[in-house]
Amino acid sequence: MDYLIGDVQGCCDALDALLAKIDFSPSRDRIFVLGDLVNRGPRSLDTLRRLRDLGNAAHCLLGNHDLNLLAVAHGVRKPHRGDTIQEILDARDRDRWLDWLRQRPLALTLGSGAASWLMVHAGVVPQWTREQTLQLAGEVEHVLRSAAAGEFLEVMYGDEPARWHDGLAGAQRLRFVVNVLTRVRFVAADGTLDLQTKEGLDGAPAGMYPWFDAPNRATAGVQIACGHWATLGLVNRPDLLALDTGCVWGRQLTAVRVDGGRRDVVQVECG
Repeated sequence: MDYLIGDVQGCCDALDALLAKIDFSPSRDRIFVLGDLVNRGPRSLDTLRRLRDLGNAAHCLLGNHDLNLLAVAHGVRKPHRGDTIQEILDARDRDRWLDWLRQRPLALTLGSGAASWLMVHAGVVPQWTREQTLQLAGEVEHVLRSAAAGEFLEVMYGDEPARWHDGLAGAQRLRFVVNVLTRVRFVAADGTLDLQTKEGLDGAPAGMYPWFDAPNRATAGVQIACGHWATLGLVNRPDLLALDTGCVWGRQLTAVRVDGGRRDVVQVECG
């Protein structure tokens, strides 16, 4: 059985409750956690332990909070006031956790044909196909897993460039890919990013669309699963599963069983 799970953000108790509710068995089932494994919740280190101990039964994407942890650990960013990652940074085996995190992907696919899923933390831009999304994610993954990870983390943050073109190269190319896959919410019809607005659909800036409603999106018709956008809540439509249901804000942690074409939603309350 295959389950997609939204942002955990260090809420390990809720994760344990959700796994118990779906009667999760590592020998039978797989979970796909859509990024933001850590931060803001009370048990970030335990969450990493729980997920890593599941071995090949748990597949975890990188989200913006996970990248924030890597950046802080490499000394290129200071912790935010609300961060809850210090227990990881203080752990005697911190390098083990950071190395494990650096090996996580930024995009994944599950299944084949029309029933397959493209999984990202935040979203995609209109110009990218499924195949291009995976290729570009792979470029960033290669750097994060290499000796050049620290150098990249130093230039990873920033809102420019704001629009994709195939000629982007170097740090600008990688930064744009990270911004799309881990930060995007709204885009213009030409793919220009708005990385400031965090409201729900009613808060769309003039001329902007939720990334999944952008006109002429190259991934139209592809089933995409994402997290990241807690103000959306659960979105379950034929081409989209948005699964950040605000666990860290006291709402729900959500899993959806998707094998065999299912859309079985399971939730636990988060306190």
